[in-house]
Amino acid sequence: MNTRVLRTELKRSVAPWAGVVVLGGSLAFLCLIDGMWWRGAAAWTAQWTSMALTTRCMLAFMWPLAAGFGAVHGLRDSRSRMTELLTTTPRPPWHRAALPVGATAITLASGFGLLVLVGAVQVALGPATYTPPSWPVISLVAVLALVAGAVFGMGVARALPSVFTPPLLVVLFLAATVFLRLFTDGALPSGHLPNRLCLLSPVTEMPRQMLLTLSGAVDFGQTLWLLGLLATGFALLIAATRRARLLAVAPVLAGAALALLILPAAARDTYVVDKAAATLVCDGPVCVTRAHRSHLPELAPRGREALRVLHDALGDRAPVSVREETTLRAIAGERELSGDVVLIDFDDPLLTGAAGPELTRRLVAQGLAPNCRPRTVWEGGGLAGVPVQSIVASWALGDHELRPLREPEADEYARRAWADAEAAWEKLTALPPAEQRSRIAQVHGAALSCADTQLAVLAGEASR
Repeated sequence: MNTRVLRTELKRSVAPWAGVVVLGGSLAFLCLIDGMWWRGAAAWTAQWTSMALTTRCMLAFMWPLAAGFGAVHGLRDSRSRMTELLTTTPRPPWHRAALPVGATAITLASGFGLLVLVGAVQVALGPATYTPPSWPVISLVAVLALVAGAVFGMGVARALPSVFTPPLLVVLFLAATVFLRLFTDGALPSGHLPNRLCLLSPVTEMPRQMLLTLSGAVDFGQTLWLLGLLATGFALLIAATRRARLLAVAPVLAGAALALLILPAAARDTYVVDKAAATLVCDGPVCVTRAHRSHLPELAPRGREALRVLHDALGDRAPVSVREETTLRAIAGERELSGDVVLIDFDDPLLTGAAGPELTRRLVAQGLAPNCRPRTVWEGGGLAGVPVQSIVASWALGDHELRPLREPEADEYARRAWADAEAAWEKLTALPPAEQRSRIAQVHGAALSCADTQLAVLAGEASR
């Protein structure tokens, strides 16, 4: 391809605007809105896979726009009334079509690549210590989706040269994206339609658990389908007869058929746990996932100290290890607790930013009265269990007064909860030491069984 002609194409066509909109629109959405993608262990700047999945979420509105830009570009010859003139030139049609396709592909790939680069720089400068080899594939499929959508739009506009083609194509792509898009319903994303049909949309869900990644079958199946869409768009762009246009539909049909054979039928096979990222890295009895290995130097000594305090409080019933949670669960679903392990979740607001003696206190609280209901930003990050955990941690660490684990909220419900906690603290500390220890053990057992009687046990009201 002549570079001088390509530069002219980039200067005088709509192709550069496609890349600008992809980059500017996505950055505006991600950076100007204070959304969930900025919070927790699965934040888009926290881990490589989370960054790749979050940027690919932008295809929800960028993919239809790419198809629309391609359709506008495809109308150029008909608007200038040069279609018949160009068909009489000796230059092969595919050679002539390669120029606008190449320009559009370069700008779209550059726009999305710069978006990924912005996220990659922030991840590289952050605490991430594990780089999964599969994250570039997630982004490359997104680039292929944008290019295939744009080329398909160019081909459709060439076959149906009308001013209504670009907006109709945008609406159709947007409707198909919304209709096929997966949603989170339980532990894993699923949808009302069969899973294979849903996966024809290249849009991913916003990551909420940083250990999840797309399976290889999804990447391979979507690549085949998008290559078929790309081939059909290019064939329509160079087709000169009705028969050629009908034959041009064959690649997208073949790609869809092959993809439907390869894409997983079950939602549980769509998003899978990255086993390498979930591998536990331990320092004595304290273990974190490989993805959070950077937390281990701070967590290990505090975890050992917390286990010592827990043994003093619970005796032989005390946990013997601290371990990061890796089990998948539904949103707001109960956690799988064990009396032998202090189960920690770095998405828990109590652990976020905790260090030094305060981290020890929060680990002690988690060991004595583990929260059965999760408190991640995706699940409200609310008050559940904090008053009880504050009481048991203050007791175990020998405080003379109740020390809340976090600043109490100002709403009426929180005020009543902390007032009840103060009353329970007064009643607990007024008892003989043996009775205090007995009630702490009862609270520990109630927390492991997910019973909502912990505060009543501390206040001596459990039998009411």
